[in-house]
Amino acid sequence: MNVATTKRKVAIIVSHGGLDEVYPGLILGNAARQSGIDAFLFFTFWGLDAITESKVDHLHMNLAGNASSNMPTMLAGLPGMESLAASMMRKQMAELDLPTVREMLQILEQSGAELFACELAMKMFKREQKDLLPEVKAVSYTHLRAHETVLD
Repeated sequence: MNVATTKRKVAIIVSHGGLDEVYPGLILGNAARQSGIDAFLFFTFWGLDAITESKVDHLHMNLAGNASSNMPTMLAGLPGMESLAASMMRKQMAELDLPTVREMLQILEQSGAELFACELAMKMFKREQKDLLPEVKAVSYTHLRAHETVLD
């Protein structure tokens, strides 16, 4: 197969639901689409929070045990610290005119990226398709097998 004629594709797995943990996958997916690369984002486990209607606008940051936070674990674990850190991060992002997680997902979908929710994780977390943002498709192993050639 000629590499020059092969369409480039990337599959990105988002398995964590913290505000700071979701953005890398969204940014990579957006960069791929802007470069003409097909992007498939697969949300599983706590990553489902990023695509769940009731949670997408309320993602937190996990400071406890985060070696990069410069905050002692004892303080980071106090009630409200995750919300405070996420609020501060959202404020900084707004000042930089960065899209919210919800907006990033809309941008990705409009650019042609495909967004998938792991069916098994949805069952584990007792979520249904109606709980997800409209841009997201629920996916089963069978569905992935149908896309197998796409991700080759």
